[in-house]
Amino acid sequence: MGYVCAENASSNSTSPFLQIVEHPDGTVTRPVSPLAPPSGEQSDAPVISKDVPLNPTNNTWLRIYRPNPLPPTRKLPVVIYFHGGGFVIFSAASAFYHNSCEAMTRAVSALVISLEYRLAPEHRLPAAYEDAVETVLWVQSQARDPTGGDPWVTGHGDFSRCFLMGSSAGANMAYHAGLLATALELLPLRLLGLILNQPYFGGVERTPSETRSEEDIILPLRANDMLWHLALPKGVDRDHEFCNPAVAVPPELRHLPKCLVKGFEGDPLVDRQREFAKMLEREGASVVVQFEKGGFHAVELFDPATAEALFAEVRQFISGGC
Repeated sequence: MGYVCAENASSNSTSPFLQIVEHPDGTVTRPVSPLAPPSGEQSDAPVISKDVPLNPTNNTWLRIYRPNPLPPTRKLPVVIYFHGGGFVIFSAASAFYHNSCEAMTRAVSALVISLEYRLAPEHRLPAAYEDAVETVLWVQSQARDPTGGDPWVTGHGDFSRCFLMGSSAGANMAYHAGLLATALELLPLRLLGLILNQPYFGGVERTPSETRSEEDIILPLRANDMLWHLALPKGVDRDHEFCNPAVAVPPELRHLPKCLVKGFEGDPLVDRQREFAKMLEREGASVVVQFEKGGFHAVELFDPATAEALFAEVRQFISGGC
């Protein structure tokens, strides 16, 4: 991923999360990661992208991706995407998430809208969930104003086929935004599914996969502990609903759209993900569960073959084939 250690951060691990430095004033120094600009509209690349503001007060914005050229006879499903980073680091412009969204746009043939959301600890949860819901409402506003909205979205997005997708903490966001969206009148937008790739959940009691992860190269146990310490509201433990959805089943769960839950056996979070998927099934939610052998957390950002397989599953899910 090309991480660069922040000054005074730990240099004994390749995990970017262990390179976060917490300061007494409640802020953090984050590891620096390469950023990628949007392509702009003049590019002849197979995917083009641009940034549009969401909420200038919160300094949130959206990076929109579309295939180039466009399919000649049909509109594109809309995928609202939330990046990972434990709620604490990274950006929609981080090069590896930008490249991943480009690849997904091309592979799935979709309009992808990636959110630059507020990060903890300066903005603890539920700030990121609020930004996610604001993105859904922004897309709805485009559907309601086809002449005054963004031309990429209004001209090429199929508002009857919208999906929330996230990786890691972004998948946690997609789930919670999906819950919040059940109370909203979203028409003419139709939210058809949640795509939850290696969702980031936790809890007070260690799971076996967490216990085995002390020296995990991506998400070692002490980094996992630190991220939840920085992200959760002050004064709550890791059995809070934002972290551990299995502790108290929300009544909105039964109204969720269809969910795809994707995980890997080599991920320290896999036990949490299995527990979460079982909760969805037990409560009668419509869910597709796909767990693979091997792998590790965020594997699709490192391994092109895994990324291609994930995007094929996303394409099948969006088309209604699973």
